[in-house]
Amino acid sequence: MAKLISLKTFTDIRGNLTVIEKVFPFDIKRIFYIYGVDDSIRGGHRHHKTYQTAICIKGSCIISNNDGKLQQDFKLDSPDKCLILEPSDWHQMHHFSKDAILMVCASEYFDEKDYIYQNY
Repeated sequence: MAKLISLKTFTDIRGNLTVIEKVFPFDIKRIFYIYGVDDSIRGGHRHHKTYQTAICIKGSCIISNNDGKLQQDFKLDSPDKCLILEPSDWHQMHHFSKDAILMVCASEYFDEKDYIYQNY
């Protein structure tokens, strides 16, 4: 099941420093960014084996998740919020703010055969 975690952040008069270290349940093999999104819905899939994390490093968006038992919406609106998605989490990303930059880290390299587009 998807879960939201807080990333360790250090703040002082110079600004903020958020650290991603030893918090992902996988080794990162791929990183991609989603930005410049209009009113479109992104995602709409789950995976056979890929774990992912999503961090909105600028702006905000909503990730709707369905793990076959529970449907939840997660609002990502701060770069210290991280959503961890398991392979079984069917998810859609939507309601991107105009300035949103969503960073996704994945446990696997891109493989078209790993994608399952059918919702539960």
